[in-house]
Amino acid sequence: MAIYANINIDQGTDFFSVITVEDVAGNVVDLTGYSAAGQIRKTYASNTIAATFGASITQPTNGKISLTLNALTTGAMKAGRYVYDVEITTAGGTVSRVIEGQVEVMPGVTR
Repeated sequence: MAIYANINIDQGTDFFSVITVEDVAGNVVDLTGYSAAGQIRKTYASNTIAATFGASITQPTNGKISLTLNALTTGAMKAGRYVYDVEITTAGGTVSRVIEGQVEVMPGVTR
């Protein structure tokens, strides 16, 4: 089961976050051989992707996944509330959601 965490993104800036994947007992999950993917949409039912995270497993044995969005991508997003999730996939094709929640894109002034 995924953890629920809300994130804030400043419109027009680079976004970077690292998440650590743990099992239900709180032990770090070894992500060797896994891949990661994540998307942001306006609503859960939306067919339109607002943004796709750059998602990479940077420290597999420590369960670390890095999520990124560049300033061009966040600048193209309208200010407001969105939803997101991040999933991991084993080499055998098993998919698990590890984190989900709301994204608040905060409007920018500097252009």
